[in-house]
Amino acid sequence: MQLRPYQDRIVTAMRMHHKGQLIVPTGGGKTMCMITDAMRELDNFSANYTIVVVAPRILLAEQLSSEFLEFITNCRVMHVHSGETHHFSSTKPEKIRQWFYQVPMSRRIIFTTYNSLQRVVDSGIRVDTIYFDEAHNSVKRNFFPATEYYSQTGGRCYFFTATPKHSVTIAKPGMNDVDVYGNVLAQVQASELIEYGAIISPKVVVNQLPMAIGGDIAERDCENLLNTLDNNDHMERVLITAAKTKHIANLFTESDFYHKVRARGYNVMWITSKHGANINGQKVNREQFFNTLNEWGSDINQKFIVLHHSILAEGINVSGLTACVLMRNMDYIEMAQTIGRVIRLDPRDRQAIASGEMTPGNVWDYHKPFGVVCVPVYSKVGISTAQRLQSVVDTIFNEGQPAISVVRR
Repeated sequence: MQLRPYQDRIVTAMRMHHKGQLIVPTGGGKTMCMITDAMRELDNFSANYTIVVVAPRILLAEQLSSEFLEFITNCRVMHVHSGETHHFSSTKPEKIRQWFYQVPMSRRIIFTTYNSLQRVVDSGIRVDTIYFDEAHNSVKRNFFPATEYYSQTGGRCYFFTATPKHSVTIAKPGMNDVDVYGNVLAQVQASELIEYGAIISPKVVVNQLPMAIGGDIAERDCENLLNTLDNNDHMERVLITAAKTKHIANLFTESDFYHKVRARGYNVMWITSKHGANINGQKVNREQFFNTLNEWGSDINQKFIVLHHSILAEGINVSGLTACVLMRNMDYIEMAQTIGRVIRLDPRDRQAIASGEMTPGNVWDYHKPFGVVCVPVYSKVGISTAQRLQSVVDTIFNEGQPAISVVRR
């Protein structure tokens, strides 16, 4: 596989150090760095080696599994989480241990979540290399003990994130604790990713709306979203982040939103952890949802909106989005992760760069020169969201720094 220069730096740093942090903006191809490192380790220790990959959500664990197994074959695979998978799966420590020792001399990869990582700890199996994806999640109180355990006992331990979470109080953990997280081994600036054609810049759009309509939230959200879709450019394939999960359900049951957007030519998708997934009014399983989302995202002729509250904000690869609309405020980490959903290249631009027909970094030659991040504003609602959004964009794309969130108490 062909790595970009900054990916080579990351892989080299991992080869030279047994523990540390890799700070890579969203869309920088950190998964390929993990895969390259894993392939080298498995080749060097082909007889008996165990790798663990940790993700914040079951959906992302499944995605990482698919991406790893495109390149890595002839190894035993297990999933440790409560979700559905085509692979052997269990969250019971004794079952994990039994699977591990079933073939004593073998190459193994375990895909798990932060929520289930303690089950791997409790199994007592040996882990040679562990990759923490979206590692800012590891500082959470329930997740940190297992993280600390592998930092101290794992052979090799790497923390990947675009958005480090630090702490200035001893009462709560942070990634600035070098005893646990190690030093920053490599930090990539967004400008380098743009230069090499990995991502594009975001464009912040504040959509000034008329005064709020009445007191019905569903009707107000319906009118605000339709106004935003109708009066802004690049609204072909749009991710909408709702204020609450119940607002999504109410939007479809207490307003005419669905019929009005369908009349505008949009396909409509939504997904929540509580209500599951839905495509054009039909309930579907998650595999169908993501297969359709990626299929439509790769088709420039498709026009669709996809609504969620937080489930799509982090890590999940969604190709082809042209814009996202923020209907709620977020912390720095979640906002930076959401921006990452729309700064991936148009499929045509990615293909043209790969074939040498287009020069990477010459964004004004691209079909999609930027990703739109839109904040609807009315009265005083949305102003603080727009201000925070611009601050995050300035930090990452103008100053070249990661969006660090700091726990102060």
